[in-house]
Amino acid sequence: MIFDKTVLLPLGLDEAFELVTQPARLRRWQAVAARVDLRVGGEFRWTVTPGHHATGTFTEIEPGKRVVFTWGWEQPGAPADNVSTVSITLEPAEAGTSVRLVHEGLATPEAVAAHAEGWNHYLDRLLAEAATGDAGADEWAAAPQDLNELTAADATLAVVQRVLAAVTAEDAQKQTPCADFDVAQLVDHLAGSVAGIAKALGAEVTDDAGKSPEVRIADLAQPALEAFYRRGLDGTVDMGFAELPATMVASILNLEFLVHAWDFAKAMGLELHVADELTDYVEVLAQNTISEQVRAGGSFAPATPVDESASSLERLVAFTGRAIHA
Repeated sequence: MIFDKTVLLPLGLDEAFELVTQPARLRRWQAVAARVDLRVGGEFRWTVTPGHHATGTFTEIEPGKRVVFTWGWEQPGAPADNVSTVSITLEPAEAGTSVRLVHEGLATPEAVAAHAEGWNHYLDRLLAEAATGDAGADEWAAAPQDLNELTAADATLAVVQRVLAAVTAEDAQKQTPCADFDVAQLVDHLAGSVAGIAKALGAEVTDDAGKSPEVRIADLAQPALEAFYRRGLDGTVDMGFAELPATMVASILNLEFLVHAWDFAKAMGLELHVADELTDYVEVLAQNTISEQVRAGGSFAPATPVDESASSLERLVAFTGRAIHA
């Protein structure tokens, strides 16, 4: 069974091809995180929405014209025979580039309906990205239905990446709510934290400070989270300075992503919109992670008071020791 749809992008062939194949461009409209080895026989893994990971292998590539890949779902419970095939064909058109997506080999009408809903949603976002340069935050990534430390980390990663995508060179020296860090220094801190966790999980990562902030963090976070999903949340992780419960390490990732997203947004004068379900959950993780002993070590200041009318996000950042209205 098959899904077949064509959209017209107001872009040239090369730019349209990048939008459907390059991780930094895929993150703008389809994926929270993406690993792509764009060669015949190369593999990809996309975090489409938190906890939902599409994987496959490229079987045909004509740069600027066509890409074909197998498609399956990684998460537990996915049927072993769920592999299908996606082809994306690009052709020049009078007003830009025609992009035809064909997804074939879907086993049941239910599979066709589910994938059609997904592709229609993301092709609409592709059109918005091509037309305006900003498809906006993906509401499907905002609040995972099955929240745990890893699905929440996917969702909080989406939040911080969107904020970091707005960082420019002019923002580098702006002071953040963290007294010791301007924006550039906080990016360095976040990169170091994520890289340290990635390496503790056995992921091979290299931090490149020359990348843009969003690409830098995304390129560290993707392998860290992929390794974490492969490992699971049982047992402990050797962080070098201590053996920590895996759930605590994942909780730290959540705090690093979401709280620092708030820090960056405050520094740049941006509004940060996060689903209450997500911030409520991360606040619970914070309460289980930030002990008085941790505060005494200097990693977090004492919790600051908030009004009863404070938002869920404000309660979270206040718990981490930040002044909400400073």
